[in-house]
Amino acid sequence: MVTGTILDVFLHAAVLRGVLRPRGASPCYAAPSAMTPPEASSQPLPPAPAERASAEEQELLAALRRGDDAAYESLVRAETGRMLAVARRILRNEEDAREAVQDAFVSVFKGIGGFAGGARFSTWLHRIAINAALMKLRSRKHVQERPIDDLLPRFDDAGHELESHAPWSESAEELVSKEETRVLVRHLIDELPDTYRVALLLRDIEELSTDEVARQLEVTPNAIKIRIHRARQALRTLLDARVGSRSGRDPT
Repeated sequence: MVTGTILDVFLHAAVLRGVLRPRGASPCYAAPSAMTPPEASSQPLPPAPAERASAEEQELLAALRRGDDAAYESLVRAETGRMLAVARRILRNEEDAREAVQDAFVSVFKGIGGFAGGARFSTWLHRIAINAALMKLRSRKHVQERPIDDLLPRFDDAGHELESHAPWSESAEELVSKEETRVLVRHLIDELPDTYRVALLLRDIEELSTDEVARQLEVTPNAIKIRIHRARQALRTLLDARVGSRSGRDPT
């Protein structure tokens, strides 16, 4: 039997990453695929994190700065799949995701001269893909979000949680290993309001720091901490209800 305490552990960031992508895969995992060169557009570039670029990346950078067409094609083929996976997770729309990746590549090639090479190029690309997807998300027509309050735990005047959580019939490790659980968690994350869903994705799945997420979403780090905390609580509520129901138990 698995209690609510283990449920919290299950929803820890490291476990979420294990559910949402194969073990050992990078944050932007996906099979690479080719993409035709995008047309020009403007896109702000995020600062590159302080990681050392590899010798292979340095060679590619040098070729890109020379305007080498073969280097351009090599980069697009190698990185499109990973960047597209990032955009899909954020945008949940194939057409928008592909447009965001094209915008990201435009930003890369327009700003390649300003990349100092003191960071991993692949990490820089990952941040640019996130930035492009967020800009695409902001450009959408505003839709009233589902309130998250109904998914948050309620407490009495003494600070005790009003609803108890049903125990699970399987361990968290057993649930994580099942494809059914992986699909369920992906689906439940998508049910969260965008304000909370995106913060959770950037922090727990894409592995940005709290400060990085705050810069990307243009809010304070404290606001991000609150959003992520609420998103995890809401996800716990959704997951507990589904797992309790699947186990033949009353989730309330």
